[in-house]
Amino acid sequence: MMKQMQRRLDSQPLNPVQQTIFEFGHVFLGSAIVAIAFNIFLLPNQIASGGVSGISTLLMYTFGFEPAFTQWAFNIPLFIAGVLLLGGSLVGSILYGAKTLTGTLFLPLVVYLTRHLEPATLDPLLAAIFGGIGVGLGLGIVFRSNSSTGGTDLAAQIINKYTGMSLGVCVFLMDGLVVISSAFVFGFEFALYALIGLFITGKTIDLVQIGFGYSKMAIIISEYEEEVKQGLLTQVDRGVTKLSGYGGYTNHEKPVLMCVVGRNEVTKLKQIVQTIDPSAFVIVTNASEVHGKGFKKQ
Repeated sequence: MMKQMQRRLDSQPLNPVQQTIFEFGHVFLGSAIVAIAFNIFLLPNQIASGGVSGISTLLMYTFGFEPAFTQWAFNIPLFIAGVLLLGGSLVGSILYGAKTLTGTLFLPLVVYLTRHLEPATLDPLLAAIFGGIGVGLGLGIVFRSNSSTGGTDLAAQIINKYTGMSLGVCVFLMDGLVVISSAFVFGFEFALYALIGLFITGKTIDLVQIGFGYSKMAIIISEYEEEVKQGLLTQVDRGVTKLSGYGGYTNHEKPVLMCVVGRNEVTKLKQIVQTIDPSAFVIVTNASEVHGKGFKKQ
C-alpha cells in the first residue's frame, strides 16, 4: 500500500510554485558550480574558454580588471536581449527574466566571494579538461531550468531557439571569438587549451541536457508485420507504432513498425524478428531522449 501511494505521489507534477522554486534552485546551484570551476581551474591557468568569463580573464591579465565586475558589466545588454527574445509571453518573460537576472547577478558574486580559493591544478591541460567539465555541468543545470547565467550563454540560447542547432554547438560557435582573442593575449598554446575546455564544456552541456539514458529505436519492415507486432507486444512488452510506407521501386504499400526499447532489450527484439521473418529489414538506431510510459518522466 505504501509503495502504491509513493508511486502516485511521484507521478504527480509539481505545482507552479514548487516548479518555480525548483528552477531557481537549479540557477543557484549551476551558477555556483560555474563560478568555482572558473576560479580554481580556468582563471589561474589563463584559459579563456569563451563567454563573458573568458573576456573577464583576458581583461584581468591585460588591464587588471576584477573578473566579477567585468562579468556584471558585460551581462546587462545581453540580459535585456534575452528577456525580449526568449521569454515568450509576458508572464514567461517576467519569470525567465527573473531567473536569468538571478544567474547574471549570482554567478559573478560567487566568483568574487571565491576569488581567493587556491588553484586545483597549475597544469593547463588538466585545468582545461576539468574546468570545461565544471562549467558545462553548471551551465547544463541552469539551462535545464529554462534560464541562463547571462553573457554569451544568452546569445547561444537565442541561436538555439531560432535555428534548432544543438545548444552545445551554439555555445562553441559564440565563444570562438574569445578563444581567438586569447591567442593574441596568452599565446597560441593557451588558445589550444581554451579550445579543449570549450569543446568539453559543449559536450558536457549536451550530456546534462539529454542525460545518460540512451534508448534504441527499431524500424522494421516485414511481410509478417502482424506476427512481428504481436511478438514485440507480448514478449518484449513495448509499444509498437504502425506506419504506412511505400516501396521506392515497386511503389507498393509496405507497413512499417516502429518500436523503442531499452538498450538491454535490443538483442531480444532482433531475435524475435529473426525468428518470425528472417528476411525482415531492420534498422536500429540511438534514441537519445525518450519521454513517456516505460521511459523517462518529463
